[in-house]
Amino acid sequence: MPNRRSFSRMLALGLAVAPLVMAAQGAPPSPRADSSRTASRLDSDGQTAKAREIFQRLIDGAPDPAAKAASQRAMAMSYGFDGDCANAVRLEEMVIAYWVTREQAEPQNAFYQQGEMANEAARVCIDAGDLATAERYYRRGSELGLKEPEPKTHPRSLWDFRLEHALARLAARRGDKAVAQQHVAAARKALDADSAMAAQQARFFPYLVGYVALYTGDLATAESELTKAIAMRGNERDPFFHALLAMTHERMGHADAAKPLWQKAYDLSNGHNPPAAHVRPLARKKLGLP
Repeated sequence: MPNRRSFSRMLALGLAVAPLVMAAQGAPPSPRADSSRTASRLDSDGQTAKAREIFQRLIDGAPDPAAKAASQRAMAMSYGFDGDCANAVRLEEMVIAYWVTREQAEPQNAFYQQGEMANEAARVCIDAGDLATAERYYRRGSELGLKEPEPKTHPRSLWDFRLEHALARLAARRGDKAVAQQHVAAARKALDADSAMAAQQARFFPYLVGYVALYTGDLATAESELTKAIAMRGNERDPFFHALLAMTHERMGHADAAKPLWQKAYDLSNGHNPPAAHVRPLARKKLGLP
């Protein structure tokens, strides 16, 4: 059974706790949950059109607004597997609209979730190469999250760190090393200013340094920092980190080192989230899989 902290975390992320409790007590999963899992597997297998047929049925037949929003979010991620920024944004906007209706009942969580959904849309878009839309939604995510009223459950420092992290990656993708480094320094400053936040977020800093180094041509630093990032507790199963390191080795001419990293990235990309949505089809192509 999940402990009290686990339940709090699931609630904070807007995850459905009840089905997990039912499963733990031996109750059968719901037909909606089964359908959602089937659709998620289809996305992982590259059958995204079939997956979206299922997600659309779940949206149309949702028993309440919360269930509808959950299926819309899953549909948004299905578009992420195709690198379809525009449709991912369209669906995430629907989810944001649902959380707007929850502002009176659960203001802390509602504003946090609005920020999370905007950031999730931004993540699909940066991975798809639509940097302008990604920047717009990363900034919007920060603005929405910062509207959370007191007593805040997510500090300003968290949103500051996330935004600087995103802006650094965007600058690197645009080839602007100087601006990217400025945002890396600002992200480090945000971590240093809040030790409690840093305890949860510091593991994402080496990934940031490695990402910026990769896209600005400092491959030695990229290899070092991304290797460090993967070794940090909580990061070892992130498929995106392995994919970035594989890309680094490819650019260094280390094909023998890159291939097992692509395989690891593929094996780990069995979720239904932005890292998996980007990595799964990319790793499949790199490995020559159907």
